[in-house]
Amino acid sequence: MPRPSRLHVPHAPARPGEAPDFSYVRLTPAGTVARPDVAAQAADVENLAVDLIRVLDDGHRAIGPWNPHLEVDVLQVGLRHMLLTRIYDDRMLRTQRQGKISFYMKSTGEEAVAVAAAMALRPGDMLFPSYRQQGLQFVRGAKLVDLMCQLLSNTRDMCKGRQLPVMYHSVPGRLFSISGNLATQFPQAVGWAMAAAIKGTDDLAATWIGEGSSAEADFHHALLFASVYRAPVILNVVNNQWAISTFQGFAGGEQRSFAARGPGYGIPGLRVDGNDFLAVYAATEWAAERARKGAGATLIEFVTYRAAAHSTSDDPSRYRPKDDAERWPLGDPIERLKAHLIGLGEWSEARHEALTAELGEQVGAAWKEATTYGTLTEGPRLDRDLMFEDVFKELPKHLVEQRAQLRSERG
Repeated sequence: MPRPSRLHVPHAPARPGEAPDFSYVRLTPAGTVARPDVAAQAADVENLAVDLIRVLDDGHRAIGPWNPHLEVDVLQVGLRHMLLTRIYDDRMLRTQRQGKISFYMKSTGEEAVAVAAAMALRPGDMLFPSYRQQGLQFVRGAKLVDLMCQLLSNTRDMCKGRQLPVMYHSVPGRLFSISGNLATQFPQAVGWAMAAAIKGTDDLAATWIGEGSSAEADFHHALLFASVYRAPVILNVVNNQWAISTFQGFAGGEQRSFAARGPGYGIPGLRVDGNDFLAVYAATEWAAERARKGAGATLIEFVTYRAAAHSTSDDPSRYRPKDDAERWPLGDPIERLKAHLIGLGEWSEARHEALTAELGEQVGAAWKEATTYGTLTEGPRLDRDLMFEDVFKELPKHLVEQRAQLRSERG
């Protein structure tokens, strides 16, 4: 008799109390993946969705055809942005644990995904981030005080008290408002890119989601429209291995790479070492040039690791080994770029320590200023009337009545 079918349930490679196991991560030696012409057809570059694009080798040297050959000062700026992102994250986590803000999400271990990509793009390009790309804010010139005021939801809150902490936006920085509804930014970015093409500009859109969000329908809607209309958009999937406590295999990563979903829609897919600043920069630069030349969208999977908890509401020790981040085979993006610069003779441990101290002082001073605009427990407080603004062009009658009632109760 034929054997009955069995349901396959993906399993995480290691659980608490077990040794970390990253044998499932398919690695490719640095510098060995060819860099095709940006106008190449998706069918001709399917290997890029399987192999791993890497520039920095085990000795932290930049090698191979994807090396972007960046000037030293650009590398130092990138290191500064990544280090500031981590110091900011660490300080905001401490403030949450002290009860000074209500919620926070760190990007520890994923700093290159945002910083290098943003640096490879132009100021006019529109960015549609998720909640773990703080580095985009710093590259685009966001002020620490403004970000902190959003976390405090005080009188200087850019969102006027209408968003969760970490859900930033920036009009001058061309950063779209972050959504707590997963994957909505993917079709939004494609729509923006289509509009840019209709207007005849050479601006593009770039957007980021986690690998778990690729299971959402919006992900597939975005790829379909981007493919059909050759939208100038870069669609980034940040594969940090975990969607809160759900291993990436449940989103389909066990079968094929997330980048491999691109060729199925006629879009090139790049699988990239997300902890290699130079590889992230080079892949983004390639995709941007492709988009500006009218060749259409690119799907990029950044292979990285969420070294910290999903958020301050999460305890990763309950579902993965405590020391697994230390065993991640692609290392730490900040340490790798630092080692590369030291190898070039353009950095040192002493300079790194000095920069760390300098940025720590900046973050501390910014927090001190941000609290003068209000905290969770002390004023000044946000004007409650603001909740009635910026929603309707003409305020409905029932909201006019509610506003009047609020004002009368306030006296």
